[in-house]
Amino acid sequence: MTSVQPIRLYSDPVLRAVAAPVTEFDRSLRDLVKALQATTRAGAGRAGLAAPQIGVPLRVIVFDVEGRSGHLVNPRVEPSGRRLVADEACLSAPGLWWPLERSYAALARGRDVSGKPVTIRALGTLARVLQHEADHLDGVLFSDRLPADEQERFLAALG
Repeated sequence: MTSVQPIRLYSDPVLRAVAAPVTEFDRSLRDLVKALQATTRAGAGRAGLAAPQIGVPLRVIVFDVEGRSGHLVNPRVEPSGRRLVADEACLSAPGLWWPLERSYAALARGRDVSGKPVTIRALGTLARVLQHEADHLDGVLFSDRLPADEQERFLAALG
């Protein structure tokens, strides 16, 4: 599974399920991270991806933002600080950008593919990406965070 994988679209039920924690830090996990990274890097403007977006219901995310790239297994993302509105998109809803308020800063903790602890302090776009991808692991899509009237407009635009 180390090649570029198809990305599941908004209507796919796997995107609404809560992903299971990773319990085995083995070759299949390393292969999953490689596939997520390859899929993220396969398209211009891609900043991150969560395992459920390629149909794997496990708590794994990757990011590639402004020169920082990596992965987190079983991440916990704690947003903090001021909140800012910025346009946000999702690879599972291609072509749609929507203004969304998120925290400007985040502290993310998790594990790497070997099971070693990882801590990431993030600001700006990286903080936004980590919050977005962590939401995917809980079955939350970014449109769920929009005000009700904006959710309706988003869903109409989605088709």
